[in-house]
Amino acid sequence: MADSLYDELVSRGFVHTVTNADGFGAALARQQTFYVGFDPTARSLHTGHLIPLALAGHLARAGHQPILLAGGGTGMIGDPTDRSATRAMLEVEQVQANTKAIQSQVERMPSLAGVNVEVVNNADWLSDLRYLDFLREIGRHFSVNEILSTETYRARLQDGKGLNFVEINYRLLQAYDFLHLFRERGCLVQIGGSDQWSNILAGVDLIRRIEGVEAFGLVTPLLTTSSGEKMGKTKGGALWLDHKLTSPFDFYQYWVNVEDIAIEQVFSLLTTLPMDEISELASRKGPDTAVVKHRLAKEVTSVVHGVEAAEAAYEAAQSLFGAGAGSVDAAPETYISEAQVDSGLNVVELLVTTGLVGSRGAARRLVNQGGAYVNEQRVDRPDRIIATADFEQGEILLRSGKKRYHRVRLSEQNKDD
Repeated sequence: MADSLYDELVSRGFVHTVTNADGFGAALARQQTFYVGFDPTARSLHTGHLIPLALAGHLARAGHQPILLAGGGTGMIGDPTDRSATRAMLEVEQVQANTKAIQSQVERMPSLAGVNVEVVNNADWLSDLRYLDFLREIGRHFSVNEILSTETYRARLQDGKGLNFVEINYRLLQAYDFLHLFRERGCLVQIGGSDQWSNILAGVDLIRRIEGVEAFGLVTPLLTTSSGEKMGKTKGGALWLDHKLTSPFDFYQYWVNVEDIAIEQVFSLLTTLPMDEISELASRKGPDTAVVKHRLAKEVTSVVHGVEAAEAAYEAAQSLFGAGAGSVDAAPETYISEAQVDSGLNVVELLVTTGLVGSRGAARRLVNQGGAYVNEQRVDRPDRIIATADFEQGEILLRSGKKRYHRVRLSEQNKDD
């Protein structure tokens, strides 16, 4: 199926594993409802969720109907992990708060703007399950031997970490989510990260056993560094998609600093640029690599925070680290008159006047991000007034970021007049 949607997904690197490639490719020729789920272990999604979200965007723009599931129900017990004996359960109130935050977050995702996205919470149906009925209808289709043979459970047992009954039940609940969405919404496709493969496969198998229908599952790869570590990990922890937890500037800077070898993969998976343009960008070497990485950072930041925030992050980065950064001794000079100072000149106006930034908006963002200094003192608010007393020996040393300096000298008459 040359040039099919499935072929495009393969070429961009989205397909790590799929239940039936030919069947799934054929199914995409017709409009499908698909879903991707996120458990509310925190009040924000993180970089690890970006690839399934990006895939959802591709499918939605191709005419398929996305359902984004916030796991307020499954989040009550938590997906088993192979990193510890048991995952700590969150308080009910915290799960509910996290679920609400994630629902709001995915609804506002710039990458899904203009798409008719349905956001659901599986607590709406899981909370109403009757235990005996669930065991009779759903539980009897699951083999304990099969569950324990999967990688996560097997690793836990081999390491002597043990499992509890709640963790074994997680797979049944996620499989039931798929069955429920098939029955209620006609959903035939579930997508997720590669660590969800066995859970997704359980849902596909459950629908086949009970409804006699072939459903499909597709999992995406993980973004990893050359050493095999997951991308999106920083010294401060996860790289969050919530701007209050990870600022757009810090988010931007993370992608500027990715390894050269990862450029093409990140472009392919996390942006909507055409593949021929991505190939051309990835082929650039030497000094052009830095330019390409800034393009990459702007594209990915736009996907998460929007174009305006991405532009602001770029401007701030240029002010902090870009061309023109120099030494104090070589700082250019601007003369202003006492009359200008007495008129109530503020630091934003001064930054624009000296050319350290290109606009008042960029100057305000620089101040708010802690990158503006007067006489080596950080400016903490954009309305900070420049006073005559700031002129030490007739001049002010203005700094943007770490290296860009400008001297502002006081004169009775502006020398530029």
